[in-house]
Amino acid sequence: MTQINQTAQAFQVPFIDVTSDEAIFEGEGWDAVVVIAPTLADIKQDEINLLASHASQIDQRVGNTATLLLAPGLAGGRLIISPVADADNTYNDVRIFAKAAREGIAIAKAAGATKPLLVVPAVSDTRYQHAQQVAALACGQELWQPLEAREAKSLTPSLAAIGLLNSASHSMLINAAESGRVLARDLCGTEPERMSAMGFAKYCVDAFADSDIAISVIDQVEQLHTDYPLLSAVGRSSFGVERHHPRVVKLEYIGEGTITKTLFFAGKGVVYDTGGADIKVAGSMAGMSRDKGGAAAVAGLMKALSIIKPKGIKVVAELGLVRNSIGSDAFVTDEIISSHAGMRVRIGNTDAEGRLVLADLLSHLRVQAQREVNPQLFSVATLTGHVVRAYGGYPALVENDEAKKQGVALLLAQTGELWGEPFEVSRLRPEDFEKVADKNGVADVVSSNNGPSSITARGHQYPAAFLINASGLGQTSLPFTHIDIAGSAVEGDPLYGKPTANPLVTLLQVAVL
Repeated sequence: MTQINQTAQAFQVPFIDVTSDEAIFEGEGWDAVVVIAPTLADIKQDEINLLASHASQIDQRVGNTATLLLAPGLAGGRLIISPVADADNTYNDVRIFAKAAREGIAIAKAAGATKPLLVVPAVSDTRYQHAQQVAALACGQELWQPLEAREAKSLTPSLAAIGLLNSASHSMLINAAESGRVLARDLCGTEPERMSAMGFAKYCVDAFADSDIAISVIDQVEQLHTDYPLLSAVGRSSFGVERHHPRVVKLEYIGEGTITKTLFFAGKGVVYDTGGADIKVAGSMAGMSRDKGGAAAVAGLMKALSIIKPKGIKVVAELGLVRNSIGSDAFVTDEIISSHAGMRVRIGNTDAEGRLVLADLLSHLRVQAQREVNPQLFSVATLTGHVVRAYGGYPALVENDEAKKQGVALLLAQTGELWGEPFEVSRLRPEDFEKVADKNGVADVVSSNNGPSSITARGHQYPAAFLINASGLGQTSLPFTHIDIAGSAVEGDPLYGKPTANPLVTLLQVAVL
């Protein structure tokens, strides 16, 4: 295993199941108790409840804001109460537990704890049935540091482990999901030279060494031009610089036993998006090294699957890695390029490059899916500014008719709500297919209009219609769901915020159901 992969995986803080309340006491190996609860009355351990109740009588912050208490006799002498705000509000979801957990674990870290014990009392509200797991994953999100910072400063994880009190089986899922999320954050958040198409592919190869994931990388120029013509058009100007050459990473997981369903994922991995000939202006190019969040999330999903090893399922992924460069050989608007599916695509805007990459990937997956058991296809991409304009930080689900009949988006939305990754469900309309029809009949389909998606009506829905037509899916009965994560791939600052790996956890849950 290479040093790169060791750097990535060594930064993960492990979670450990703890089944006895005795762990809260001094001498049990933990050095802080972090309680995440809606009210002090929800705390089940008498020792913690009594101490917190007494403290609240002299400090009104206790139970209202995250607070560190001196706690002789408890683990490390530290008790951190991080309240879950407004849990009775019917509009809230389990993310309020995530927020409280991040505040609590940040205090534990600042206080010098290295092995905190996380206590999340069970509550009766079904919205919060996975509160402990969501809180634990939120701690992982809080503690992650960018790969460049880890290397430049020789950073090591600030915590040795996090205990999960009253958990007998959660740690395996959480550790697997977090391992995938570490990989996804590294892939998405690292700068464009280190995580070029070549670097991204190499990072994946290292990450899946000695795993159950079969991995191959297409890097031959002639094969890329022949098998991925739309992707190659996006990267045409990058072929002049060897280190910027595109890559396609193929990943496959086959579980033990009889296969009952097969999932196919196409991940958009535009490692840097200048906009191409339709160049991004007025500072809007900043942050465009994060336009690979879809491919990163899919890679992370495969990493998690390689650890959990679910039976009876096959998962296939293709990641399209390409730099949308500017140059004398760049593709331009008005060109007509045949896709892998043989559809003649008129280019409407070179900054609508992600759908071109996905169309070729989906076409390859379509061919394979027609031979597999119970197939479902997905595309995952930071695709449009419109989804951010429409839904803010929520990703959109746009499904074809067959997926709608099977309830794919509904299942994803219900699952995401319970795991802290809520979606908005959109639907395709006839106008979306009309939008991508070539009006003079020269081409089979038009990639986009010539304006930004953020000011285009139905700007995140109609790209799904393009994907269906350009990939050849429209000529099949295969279920297909497009997931636009442009608003949720990073948190906070959209340019330089911490990557979220969204929607890895939801996809993992749906995969193993």
